[in-house]
Amino acid sequence: MSVAAIVYRGDIVENTHVAHVAVVDTDGALLYAYGDPARFTLARSAAKPAQALAVVETGALERCRLDDADLALMCGSHSSEDRHIERARSMLAKAQASEADLRCGGHPPISDAVWREWIKRDFVPGAVCSNCSGKHAGMLAGARAIGAALADYHLPEHPLQALVKRTVAQACDLPDEGVQWAVDGCNLPTPAFPLDRLARLYMKLARAADGHASAQPERNAALARIYRAMTSHPDMVAGEGRFCTVLMSAHRGALVGKVGADASYAIGVRASAQTAKLGAKGALGIAVKVEDGNQAVLYAIVAALLDKLGIGDDDTQRALDPFRLQTMRNTVGLATGRVDVTLTLTSARETTGA
Repeated sequence: MSVAAIVYRGDIVENTHVAHVAVVDTDGALLYAYGDPARFTLARSAAKPAQALAVVETGALERCRLDDADLALMCGSHSSEDRHIERARSMLAKAQASEADLRCGGHPPISDAVWREWIKRDFVPGAVCSNCSGKHAGMLAGARAIGAALADYHLPEHPLQALVKRTVAQACDLPDEGVQWAVDGCNLPTPAFPLDRLARLYMKLARAADGHASAQPERNAALARIYRAMTSHPDMVAGEGRFCTVLMSAHRGALVGKVGADASYAIGVRASAQTAKLGAKGALGIAVKVEDGNQAVLYAIVAALLDKLGIGDDDTQRALDPFRLQTMRNTVGLATGRVDVTLTLTSARETTGA
């Protein structure tokens, strides 16, 4: 059992959390690991940049005049703040589509502040309020760009989804059959593949942002644009006070990060003196999966992992302090416990004897 974090209430162990970590370099080689770095993992929303890549490559952004903030929302799991809903509606208008064309459903927002505001005015959220509405609007634009019907764009047999499946597999350097598919909470297909391939995907985003030479310059340019969109508009990727937004804002373009439901996370880190100290050739890709799906513990693990890898500085570490759960409090503010992140990374060279 790869226990990565322990939750204490007082001095009593309340929960233990098993996790897996994969860290790869710009060649896709495994540098460090914890638990099972090849754990077959449903990436959920952490796969959105790869799904967005397929849309970018249809030419939908140019055809529908979508900008980088729109692209960031396509890659995001937003908080349903007014700015997110307004941008999703704008994207639909640019794609000559409407909310009625969306095949995601409305749901309570991720943001507690937004939820309280909705309750006050008895607001019933529609599909455009879904945290995945940007991805769906992007899919409609992609369908429009390839001349496919907007109807049933979410179904596996739709021409756009066939394109998405091929693109996701290629982005992870896997054959088509190396990726399995299920249905996500938002009603679109969602991929599963080994955890180290999720790390590889995010390494490619960071590598492209570094201007790394590629045998596929057009794809590299699309990956670089996705990186730039997410890091330039982190508020569209999540929202006020959310981990992804805080992380990317604090690192000021040095890394890209995205959460997936049920506790998966992926980060791409641009090449720097810090990545070189880790033995990385260029950019770095990091992927994490917590077995029991606890997202709060996931964020504490990711924050600690970045510290262990020496990524960032004092300012970036302080920005993530609210997510470390080093002091847990009850409803009257009394300190009741803490989370200790216990994982220790193993060098892949030590594992292989290289």
